[in-house]
Amino acid sequence: MISLAPQEPQISTISTTLSPPQPQSPPTEHIFRSKLPDIPITNHLPLHSYIFENLSDHADRPCLIVGSTDQVLTYSDVHLTIRQTASGLSRRLGLRRGDVVMVLLQNCPEFVYTFMASSMIGAITTTANPFYTPSELSKQIARSNAKVVVTHAQYAHKVSAEGVPVVTIDDRIDGCLHFSELLEFGLFDPTSMVGGFNPDDAVALPFSSGTTGLPKGVVLTHKSLSTSLSQQVDGENPHVYLTKEDVVICVLPLFHIFALNSVLLCSLRSGAAVLMMQKFEISTLLELIQRYRVSVATVVPPLVLALVKCPMVDEYDLSSIRIVLSGAAPLGKELEETLHGRVPQAIFGQGYGMTEAGPVLSMCLGFAKQPFPTKSGSCGTVVRNAELKVIDPETGYSLPRNKPGEICFRGAQIMKGYLNDPEATKSTIDVEGWLHTGDIGYVDDDDEVFIVDRVKELIKYKGFQVAPAEIEAILHTHPSIIDAAVIPQKDEVAGEVPVAFIVRSNGSELTEASVKEYVAKQVVFYKKVHKVYFVHAIPKSPSGKILRKELRTKLPSS
Repeated sequence: MISLAPQEPQISTISTTLSPPQPQSPPTEHIFRSKLPDIPITNHLPLHSYIFENLSDHADRPCLIVGSTDQVLTYSDVHLTIRQTASGLSRRLGLRRGDVVMVLLQNCPEFVYTFMASSMIGAITTTANPFYTPSELSKQIARSNAKVVVTHAQYAHKVSAEGVPVVTIDDRIDGCLHFSELLEFGLFDPTSMVGGFNPDDAVALPFSSGTTGLPKGVVLTHKSLSTSLSQQVDGENPHVYLTKEDVVICVLPLFHIFALNSVLLCSLRSGAAVLMMQKFEISTLLELIQRYRVSVATVVPPLVLALVKCPMVDEYDLSSIRIVLSGAAPLGKELEETLHGRVPQAIFGQGYGMTEAGPVLSMCLGFAKQPFPTKSGSCGTVVRNAELKVIDPETGYSLPRNKPGEICFRGAQIMKGYLNDPEATKSTIDVEGWLHTGDIGYVDDDDEVFIVDRVKELIKYKGFQVAPAEIEAILHTHPSIIDAAVIPQKDEVAGEVPVAFIVRSNGSELTEASVKEYVAKQVVFYKKVHKVYFVHAIPKSPSGKILRKELRTKLPSS
């Protein structure tokens, strides 16, 4: 059972002075909301019930399309298999409310079955990247207290020593259960959880580095996820106007919250078809868009870059695309405009979010039923039924339009907190319920949100989160390294890559290649160190905090 330690109230201490304080007018609170009106949100249902609330309207329509095999599964097919999976998780594996299931899968129907079935029995899904190393997976299994891992046979060896049951979805392996064995226990009755269900129960446990530090479990509840989905696709004038007629390409990995929320769950709620790709390959992507008349393309900047630079794009018919939505990392104005030249009929827009926000904070309204024009580089406007403010990092006072500061966000979709980490939770969500993002941005005169920098130390590699502290902890274990610091360096393809500053021990002949190899053996590909700079000392503040801004000045100018 996942539980959160209660947050202690923050107590302000007031120092005494020789003269009494003079009365001052309280600073004006500048709070920004969506251009669209709030809507009634049904967030008291279990997530699976909310997702399939209108199942009868599109039961026979395509739900999941497997791009590698052309298999088409209807909504009725998918819902039936989810109920069978739920029964197997409950009766075969004994999972109960509050237990955690790790999904270690590439994009495939079994990801959907397991995630939704876990919701149905009151369990929680923690998603993980299949390319993680055994060490990384071991840490997440321990921190989440996962009771079972569902994975591909080729990755089973990474978790086989963890002492938890492993379920493979493809090949059968000795010592592992096969996914088909979960489907032999009849149909789970979704109404059987009603008596024990609480909207504030956890349903998803992605891991994020937050504004700083090591990866932490982000507790997302049934209420927070259903609220986030409602903000995007419910009501008379939703941000992304998905319909039962849409085909949405899902090439982004579902273990990432952006794809899980804004691609898969939004599509299922809307009755749209989800075209699943296990991995990105440019010619396959273009062929599938043409064959299945994809209408909604959800992308990240590196994918946009590939589409912009690939000459074969002109050989395919992409005229079916009406929406291109970019997220996970900032998309430059030039890239957006260049891609728009290749699919001129499409409406483009960016979204902004973070895992802790459930994850969407703002979205472009260019594809709304009554669209609002959006400027290039803008992240759109605040989602409905939520609030955003910009604060001065020094004073904490909220700032008016066009003044950059830290973005703070409040709404029913934000996380419940970090798993078993009340201190990190308290430093991220204040006593008034504002989530402090660590991102620097502003709101302009047209209520559009722009992100210009970030306070937090997180590195974004193709939309993936890389925590400098995690790589630094690995570097510190090397016997020839006295000290180390990791910062981002700009990269045309990845957006940012991790680079390391290293202080070698006296007499050490440590090389850049050996440092890179040392880290690469212990981390997933996007956490690898791309460049090593040897220095005499790591600049630090009197309190011992790494002065990363000073290190950034040492990087070669691009």
